[in-house]
Amino acid sequence: MAHKLYTDETPASVKDAKGLHLITQSTPNGQKVQIMLEELADLYGTTWDTTKINISTNEQKKDWFLRIDPNGRIPVLVDNTKSPPFAVMETSAELLYLEKEYDKNNAFGFKDDLERSEALQWLFFWHGSGAPYQGMFPERQMNHFNRAAPEKLPYAITRFTNETLRVFGVLEIRLSGKYTGEPRDYLAGSGKGKFSVADIGTWPWVRRWEMSGIKKEDMDALPHVLKWIDRIAERPAVQRGIGEKYAQ
Repeated sequence: MAHKLYTDETPASVKDAKGLHLITQSTPNGQKVQIMLEELADLYGTTWDTTKINISTNEQKKDWFLRIDPNGRIPVLVDNTKSPPFAVMETSAELLYLEKEYDKNNAFGFKDDLERSEALQWLFFWHGSGAPYQGMFPERQMNHFNRAAPEKLPYAITRFTNETLRVFGVLEIRLSGKYTGEPRDYLAGSGKGKFSVADIGTWPWVRRWEMSGIKKEDMDALPHVLKWIDRIAERPAVQRGIGEKYAQ
């Protein structure tokens, strides 16, 4: 119920918002939804407000935040055009919510059921198989052992680095057309594919490969992934979605 979503502790920028509201930090996860909103703005003039928090202070673990997202993770989306306001947690769910509610022309989704299934498969593939291993922050695996662990654990570093590279290799198979004979520009859709929620949900993590401790020679073996990273990086909405607007 609406009266239970916000309390006196809820920041005014959140509880006084009238339309779409994004609570975020510009991490790879936050950037997924930031990019989607910027793309919708370019296409439809979609508007929203943003509250930026600092997750290193555990703001997302406070009661006001947990009422909105019991998992205590950013980003979280609140749609105040609904009565009562409707909160959406988990980035893939947020992308799909925005695609259904705010992308009336299916520009970032698909009308065809099989193409939509493809998009869901690749979106969930990354959500379940990619991000948990590559992770840029201490609660994630690969960078926890590479960057945050109090002592270096070679087995753990090797294990999660190899698993991240395996997942990157799956993306390379898809984009290279290794088994179809037809290289692709994007993860889902017929032919060369179409830029969609599947790409938006995957790209912010993969583009940070260097900060994850992956070596350039490893990425050189994934040329179609590298071209995909560069291709998406050229989009103006993507540049805004990872840019100064969301910096703290």
